[in-house]
Amino acid sequence: MSYHAPLADMRFVLNELAGLNEITALPGFEDVNPELVDAILEEAGKLASNVLAPLNRVGDLHGNKLADGVVTTAPGFKEAYQQFVENGWVGLHAPADFGGQGMPNLVATAVEEMWKSSNMAFSLCPLLTLGAIAAIEHHASDELKAIYLPKMSEGSWTGTMNLTEPQAGSDLAQVRSKAVPVGDGTYKISGQKIFITYGEHDMSENIVHLVLARLPDAPAGVKGISLFVVPKFMVNADGSLGARNDVKCVSIEHKMGIHGSPTCVMSYGDNGGAIGYLVGQENRGLSYMFTMMNAARLGVGVEGMALAEAATQKAVAYARDRVQSRELGSEDPAPVAIIRHPDVRRMLMTMRALTEAERALTYFACGALDRATRHPEALEQQKWNAVVGFLTPIVKAWNTENASRIASLGVQVHGGMGFIEETGAAQFLRDSRISAIYEGTTGIQAMDLVGRKTAAEKGMTAKALLADVGNVASQLAAAGLGDLAESLNKSLSHARSAVNYVIEQFEGKPREVAAGSVPFLELMGLVLGGWQMGRAALVAKQKLAANDGDAAFYEAKLTTVRFYTQYLLPQTASLVDVILHGGDSVMALPEEAF
Repeated sequence: MSYHAPLADMRFVLNELAGLNEITALPGFEDVNPELVDAILEEAGKLASNVLAPLNRVGDLHGNKLADGVVTTAPGFKEAYQQFVENGWVGLHAPADFGGQGMPNLVATAVEEMWKSSNMAFSLCPLLTLGAIAAIEHHASDELKAIYLPKMSEGSWTGTMNLTEPQAGSDLAQVRSKAVPVGDGTYKISGQKIFITYGEHDMSENIVHLVLARLPDAPAGVKGISLFVVPKFMVNADGSLGARNDVKCVSIEHKMGIHGSPTCVMSYGDNGGAIGYLVGQENRGLSYMFTMMNAARLGVGVEGMALAEAATQKAVAYARDRVQSRELGSEDPAPVAIIRHPDVRRMLMTMRALTEAERALTYFACGALDRATRHPEALEQQKWNAVVGFLTPIVKAWNTENASRIASLGVQVHGGMGFIEETGAAQFLRDSRISAIYEGTTGIQAMDLVGRKTAAEKGMTAKALLADVGNVASQLAAAGLGDLAESLNKSLSHARSAVNYVIEQFEGKPREVAAGSVPFLELMGLVLGGWQMGRAALVAKQKLAANDGDAAFYEAKLTTVRFYTQYLLPQTASLVDVILHGGDSVMALPEEAF
């Protein structure tokens, strides 16, 4: 696989749309400056292109091998991970108090995009580790933090998230794994967990599992779930590794994609009980785990956007090289590169415009998370927390659904060769499909958006964001970009109608509203993506007028924004019609008629 980090667009979004200078001015980020961020991006791009991307196909072909409870990763993965650790990449966003570098979410997001574009299967290991670090940092005792966080922050120990079980799926109220207290603050954990990413592997010295389980006297349902740290190897008083804990991988899932990532079925307590340590208070495990899950949801959104970038790069490279058929309207009978054919160009522009809109919205959301956690004023923290809460399901689900769409277009650009595995286009389609399922399916994200994030707060955050969209539309009109303003305003009207419908109807007609929740999420993604693209157009217009910077880049940005507003934004008209009028038909057919 050939991958080159899109550093020009990354820098543009970081600096012009996500507010890097404002983020680095927040408390705790005083040592971060544009020069440092540039150096980080350059070095990350080199590692992604030169080390991780060449292993993407290797991981897909070789997968992982399980023998006697030991998982061996694909050739080159272990060595690449050691280089990854030695260069400090795991600790980039880990807490500085425990040996990490404490970089802003915004900067870490740009770097993580490169890992995910170049080798999604590899990138899942540090993603889960960072999520586990966040859960332990926020909720565990000082003793557990001191034992586990330094090693996890440097990457020599990795982390996992053990939530679901064969009978539970997304309904964690059905979790049956048990935790029995044995004194001295320890518990014996027993049960089975499925879909555990990097639950067992050979890349790190130890694996720290975060496990949901029930105490003997726990209440039923989600209110009776506790969270435990269960290490693969016990940790001695001096910090060295001791005996193997009673936890093992009993099988590796045979998956549609991401073959380089071992997805494990984990068994706890087959020989008397795995030793675990309670995180925080009893029966609070699910709320604690949401710290990890929310971080992971944004991370999976980055994953979708990153795979879209990789699939787009692959398709563009093929379209430049593949020569077939004469150019439409030309008198020259000689065949030309297919990038000159209108329908191929339509597909490439769709891929490019969606990817750039996703990047802009995703970086903005991750910058908002920095503001929510680091802003010195409580009211500002509250405001930005609401923004992050509203944008998280959109970033997660809109990006990942688009990833499959964009990867599929990439296969189509390749034509018949796209269906042949050797070209590599199909791997992006296979790898991307899981991202819309990870950390809560699209339907779960959409219900979160319409229920908790829109109806429950009477649309306060939604309306505030849509007001910002309206302001950008006004600025576009004033800047002489009236066609962009008109398209954005039409979609804005559709979004406002949809928000009002959810607010007014959710309590009385929850099933009808739920039937349109995914279209609602898609509509909000398109409009808020258009908001960011509109902001990008304003900056590009200003830069061109001032003859400031790379004119070709800014011209391309304006053209891409125009395509987005003319070709993609009009889809909101059909989406709002479905939201307002389609709910009844979704539930109308009797169950027995299926």
